[in-house]
Amino acid sequence: MEKAILTIKANYDSLTKSEKKIADFLVENPRDILPLYITEFAEVCGVSEATIVRFARKIGFDGYQQIKIAIAQEHHAHPVNENITADDSPYDIFGKVCDDIYCSLEKTQKSIDKDELTKCCNAILKADDIIVLGLGNSAPIANDASHKMLRLGLRAHPYTDNHMQAIAAAHATEKTVVIGISHSGASKDILDAMHAAKLGGAFTVSITNFQKSPIENVSDAVLHTVSDETNYRILGLSSRIAQLAIIDTIYSYLVCHMEGAGDIIAKTEAVLASKKCADVKKRTKRNT
Repeated sequence: MEKAILTIKANYDSLTKSEKKIADFLVENPRDILPLYITEFAEVCGVSEATIVRFARKIGFDGYQQIKIAIAQEHHAHPVNENITADDSPYDIFGKVCDDIYCSLEKTQKSIDKDELTKCCNAILKADDIIVLGLGNSAPIANDASHKMLRLGLRAHPYTDNHMQAIAAAHATEKTVVIGISHSGASKDILDAMHAAKLGGAFTVSITNFQKSPIENVSDAVLHTVSDETNYRILGLSSRIAQLAIIDTIYSYLVCHMEGAGDIIAKTEAVLASKKCADVKKRTKRNT
């Protein structure tokens, strides 16, 4: 895995215009830096040596030489975010998918608004009902979110059919939290349902990959994922992992702040134990 290049890509949005010249060169031509002195590299990128030093420190290196060493160690790695090809082995593809996921999670962590995330978690803690909306590729994320909350004894309901979404939203109240999951932030059915829920007084949350998308207009809290999907990944695979990470974060916060969460989880596990075959139940009992 090319950690140096991945780090550059993860920090790209925070770079200045001159620093992005350096980043673009390294991402596109990582091996070309190896024979260059800092003065030569500065000339190639059209920046000053001081800018290169600032760039290196901004992305976590001590200086230019450390960047060269890191890239030299990765000399035989595949370029980051290269499209998957028919020549790739399954293991090669696995490496590229992992690189994409790594970048997506790093960028999401840097971009997510702490206050918005806190508002979302606290609203769920106070809610009587949680409605989770998702269509298409977002439907499994909606199911996962409601499943985790249901295990905590919360009245969470996933709706992945547009008619059911409309019906559920029409009956939302000020004690309802509605979570709309939309990679594009422009799914008409999700937007319509969230708008209807807001009319009933519900607190609305969106999880989306695109800033300033229409879903923000019907959201009380917005949680952004960030991913650089290649043409090969039209389903938004990397962003899906980031969405799941946000759901797991919310779940973990609820566990830490819900009164009696430990007892609730134990009760859930006890009920589910009856669904396991005898030998598994014995091993589970021994482990506890």
